[in-house]
Amino acid sequence: MYIDILTIFPQIFDSYFSESIIKRAKKKGLLNIKVHNIRDFARDRHKTVDDRPYGGGPGMILKVEPIYRCLKSIRRKKKSKVIILTPGGKTFDQRVAKNLSKLDQLILICGRYEGFDERVNKFVDMQISIGDYILTGGEIPAMVIVDAITRLIPGVLGNKESIKDETFSKDKNYIEYPQYTRPENFKTIKVPKVLLSGHHKEIKKWRENIKK
Repeated sequence: MYIDILTIFPQIFDSYFSESIIKRAKKKGLLNIKVHNIRDFARDRHKTVDDRPYGGGPGMILKVEPIYRCLKSIRRKKKSKVIILTPGGKTFDQRVAKNLSKLDQLILICGRYEGFDERVNKFVDMQISIGDYILTGGEIPAMVIVDAITRLIPGVLGNKESIKDETFSKDKNYIEYPQYTRPENFKTIKVPKVLLSGHHKEIKKWRENIKK
């Protein structure tokens, strides 16, 4: 899968995309991430990407021209979507993550300041929000989306069974059963006996009932 991210702070992604599952996915050739600096597509000498809003108001607005030029420079794959990250977008959940993971390419545009020039929306396929709260910019939401999608790409997780019974894997109300590991007894808090029994049928029944 190809993921392109448009941002004015590309260095934010350096560490996160170089660790853990995302690092392994890239190494396996299952994921290709490219971060584009929107400032590189501003044509004035100051690399201006924002300006004051028409009609007045607080803050600055991201300009449409550099974002459009950046989008035009990206080679599109057959199954691709351009997504703008904004508080007013569709709420991101596991179902959305599954749908996006089936694409060949995902292009994410990170907001900043007071948002985007409304005309940017003419060049995107979808608006997404990761929740009903305000963040400084779209970079953290982009990381959240990339992380959630990466886990769903076939071959990324070592055990393909890992995603079958985890939280939200079946529906939005599905919560995974409690998990335990060694030691068996910690400060008198013991692992449930059924999990030590080796009786797989009873363990399965316990796991199904404990979530109700």
